Amino acid sequence: MGKLVLMNDDKLEKLLWSIAIPGFGQLLNGKVIKGTILIILEFLINTNSNLNSLIMLSFNGRINEAIQVTDFQWLLFYPCVYVFAMCDAVKEAQGDNPPYFYLPFVSGAYLGTLGIFYSKTLTFFGILLGPVFLGIAFFVFGIMLGNFCKYLITSREKL
Repeated sequence: MGKLVLMNDDKLEKLLWSIAIPGFGQLLNGKVIKGTILIILEFLINTNSNLNSLIMLSFNGRINEAIQVTDFQWLLFYPCVYVFAMCDAVKEAQGDNPPYFYLPFVSGAYLGTLGIFYSKTLTFFGILLGPVFLGIAFFVFGIMLGNFCKYLITSREKL
């Protein structure tokens, strides 16, 4: 019986390093300038948005304090830079890229940004999730939506 392979080992390695720190996947792919720029952008956005404090406060249930320390003008850049680094690392790694492989990444970045945008006011069952958890929730939904769109497009092309 055949096994399901979502991506080869090289692509998975680059994806996981990019999830850890945007730019690391590019460095592993030999794209030193691009990787360095992404690491610098990660540092600038992280520092100027107060992302580490935001994460710590959010995971300790102090959502209102997390919102107060957040510089949203900087944080709104984060999902696109973060997800671009992941997508680019996968694209540049060894092996073929399936058609429309980028759709889950792109829709995840867009919706993750929207999640941050609405994170000050949008509640679920009266619970304010804040920028970290709402951003992640919208990001995950965006990945699922992108995979669904990719499925629809590729299955129509097979007809």
